[in-house]
Amino acid sequence: MSETTPPDKPGAGPIVSGNEGQWFGFRPVDPDAKSGLVRAVFGSVAGKYDLMNDLMSGGIHRLWKDTLISLVDPKPHQTLLDVAGGTGDIAFRFLERGGGRVVVCDITEAMLRVGRDRSVDRGLLSGLSWVVGDAMKLPVAPRSVDSYTIAFGLRNVTHIDEAIAEAHRVLKPGGKFFVLEFSTVVLPVLKEIYDVYSFQLLPRLGKLVAGDAESYQYLVESIRRFPDQASLARRIEAAGFASVRVRNLSGGIAAIHSGWRV
Repeated sequence: MSETTPPDKPGAGPIVSGNEGQWFGFRPVDPDAKSGLVRAVFGSVAGKYDLMNDLMSGGIHRLWKDTLISLVDPKPHQTLLDVAGGTGDIAFRFLERGGGRVVVCDITEAMLRVGRDRSVDRGLLSGLSWVVGDAMKLPVAPRSVDSYTIAFGLRNVTHIDEAIAEAHRVLKPGGKFFVLEFSTVVLPVLKEIYDVYSFQLLPRLGKLVAGDAESYQYLVESIRRFPDQASLARRIEAAGFASVRVRNLSGGIAAIHSGWRV
């Protein structure tokens, strides 16, 4: 896929690209620098990350994550690898729904510290491992996990296709791959409202609550740069996953992509 100039105004639509590493939001960057920039963003917002998720979505992100876990369908014998899952939202749901073991992998250590503290507060002291690692080069053995989830993290990866390939590598044959991510709104009226809310209000909310408007400006821009539903599905299929499906949430504000590792 070819590179495209970022939109110069909200509402210009998502940009499908095979060169995501060249962009940090709408700003061109050296791909080698992108991971460090992402770590800086999430290191800055880690302490307020969960509060901001509630405020930004009106709590709807909790329903999206519940839907994701229902699709994962945790079982006591299963091991889940949750990538970019630092504060533990997906891991806790998996264990509380009867899953066996979770490895939480995140590139930002500050996010993992928040997750570990939350696990102690919840009394979830076993069945959890916290690992600093990059989605494009996972510190996980091949064919070793039953399910792989990445929630609101794939759009921050420097090279999306490399992260999807790594997911395929670490899953056991028959294992399931899940991506929960902001996507492309499919309802025209909702899209206009969402654009205004995203570009005008979210950075202000980030400044007010987290003291960091710039990081939330990047997060809004990163959503617009992310592939739309059909484009991401094709890239998942190209990595070797079978039975790839897409489930839109809240009119396409978010979507869950899934596939089987064969």
